[in-house]
Amino acid sequence: MDANALRALQGPLKESYKQEPAAALVTLKAQGRVDEAKIACKVETGRALAVAGLHPATGGTGAELCSGDMLLEALVACAGVTLKAVATALEIPLRDAVVRAEGDLDFRGTLGVDRTAPVGFLAIRLTIDLDTDAPQEKIDALLKLTERYCVVFQTLNTKPALSVTASRRAG
Repeated sequence: MDANALRALQGPLKESYKQEPAAALVTLKAQGRVDEAKIACKVETGRALAVAGLHPATGGTGAELCSGDMLLEALVACAGVTLKAVATALEIPLRDAVVRAEGDLDFRGTLGVDRTAPVGFLAIRLTIDLDTDAPQEKIDALLKLTERYCVVFQTLNTKPALSVTASRRAG
């Protein structure tokens, strides 16, 4: 896909959202079912079934996906797609690009060993290795716009309103 094809694809959507802002508000959903036999959750991804379980550092076997890894994978996927879209729109030729994310966790918090240890990532680093002849100012713009428009990055960067509710099923 080139910049013109991308503009042709996104142009009508952008215009529609300008005319009717409510049309741009979409609710994404995810669902999983707790496994009754082991400490795991079966998540429906829309393409396949992913089974998430405990990380080995918390007693898991490593046979199931770790939700922390899945978060980093979502960041890599979103940043990679955003990077490619921005590079296409700016007509920056990329021969190759590798997107990596790594994050630091202190499992003392997760396991309740130390109440002062945080639960969750202490730091997340996103690294992008580019194979391009583009000048540095184009690369700087590419990274700035990738960061700006990557949904997962911005969600992590600016805490959204969060809530948890539970309901009891009859029967």
